[in-house]
Amino acid sequence: MPKQVDHEERRQAIAAAVCRLASQRGLDGVSLRHVAAEAGVSMGLVQHYFTTKDEMLLFAFRVVSVRVEKRIAAALPQPPTTRLLLRVLLTAMVPHDATSRFEAPLWVAFLARAILEESLAAPLREGGRSLLDFVAGQLRSAQQAGDVASSGFDPALEAVGLLALADGLMVQTLIDPERADRAIAAIDYQLDRIFTGSTKVARPSRRRQRG
Repeated sequence: MPKQVDHEERRQAIAAAVCRLASQRGLDGVSLRHVAAEAGVSMGLVQHYFTTKDEMLLFAFRVVSVRVEKRIAAALPQPPTTRLLLRVLLTAMVPHDATSRFEAPLWVAFLARAILEESLAAPLREGGRSLLDFVAGQLRSAQQAGDVASSGFDPALEAVGLLALADGLMVQTLIDPERADRAIAAIDYQLDRIFTGSTKVARPSRRRQRG
């Protein structure tokens, strides 16, 4: 009997090749021909699954997104605290280990191409808005539970600030990997500021010496 082809497995293998090339060369270095060579398949096979480069890139972007979501879920205890959930989410955006250092250039490359290609911009906008709504919702729930300030605290604006911080730290750490620890510390600093339960820092008592 002829061998049964696993089409999803082939698509995943092609997406993995796209990710490796994009991480090394940026999206300008990704072509159907280069991807075929990287995946060890014919160019005709790549074109069978993806008729255009942007269609191939969009599938690869979704593969990376699912991979990040699974990694975040695996790192969380059940049930997680809101602060820990946000910490894992935000630190996953900063290239601080081998996995995130591989993925972060992909995000930057996708973002750069999405400025010019609407087919990539649309899912990025949708994903960005969903992420912003999620973080704001988590902060709003924490506010209702009394874990953050009840007055003078805007969950929607705080969510914007946290995600902007993580985005900026991602770019800074890509350029200067030695700043990774400092970037994680900056995220912890902001979360400590937000969550009232973490803002009290124990300080050593100073006692007067009696002479």
